[in-house]
Amino acid sequence: MGNSDYARIEQAILYLDAHAREQPSLDAVAAHVGLSAFHFQRLFTRWAGISPKRFLQMHTLSSARRLLAERRSVLDTSLAVGLSGGGRLHELFVTLTAMTPGEFKSGGEGLTVHHGVHETPFGACLIAVCERGICGLHFLTGATEAEALESLRAEWPQATFVESREETAGWVGRIFPESPPDARTPLSVLVKGTPFQVQVWQALLRVAPGEVATYEDLAKAIGRPKAVRAVGTAVGSNPVALLIPCHRVLRKTGVFGDYRWGPARKQVMLAWESLRYGAENEDGEVAALA
Repeated sequence: MGNSDYARIEQAILYLDAHAREQPSLDAVAAHVGLSAFHFQRLFTRWAGISPKRFLQMHTLSSARRLLAERRSVLDTSLAVGLSGGGRLHELFVTLTAMTPGEFKSGGEGLTVHHGVHETPFGACLIAVCERGICGLHFLTGATEAEALESLRAEWPQATFVESREETAGWVGRIFPESPPDARTPLSVLVKGTPFQVQVWQALLRVAPGEVATYEDLAKAIGRPKAVRAVGTAVGSNPVALLIPCHRVLRKTGVFGDYRWGPARKQVMLAWESLRYGAENEDGEVAALA
């Protein structure tokens, strides 16, 4: 999906959410994003797997609050049952490795990072990989590739950076699979963070696609119930979008809240995951990415 297509999807979802009570027509939404009704219907269905009308029925702020209420104890439950549910499945597909204190201090010295920008269901993103796995995933939210790369370099100041879309292209299909994963090789993610940050990022892996949690949930899950603000800071500093799913954290009121790569993108990502990881389409089948 091209970046302009994603921009239209984002505009449409925000419009649908803002006008949910009015039940806007297909023509109205299409006009809002500058497309004919036919082309918008085709674009949206290709992205979501369901029609805009069905999407409107399923995804509003009230539905987000309902989901939060239903899933409020997801982390507590996963801990109690030994992470045997969906969160455990996600954790098996993403393995998180933290740099040692010595490596942290060196700032990535001796590390070669290959990077490239690719189109995804959520717009263009900069993917960075090294011999130990994925070490960066940044969406280009109003930023140029150079600006995103500068942010990545700040995380690994002593590493050697090599632009290589050929090297990173093979990762796109694994990071953004066409259907829910069932038998893939685990994705290795390398991070550089404080012990507290890494603990929070590990807890995020327990929140499965289609699920949500609150900052309070995360604080309790790591045994630091009073450290909600610090948990929020750690969530916001996540360097690997999507795979370390900071977008699945909502405020306890059900409000989507902030997101490093844009609150609108967060809303879009949650909607997409809800549709593809458990939500049924109009034919009663799980939607697959077209």
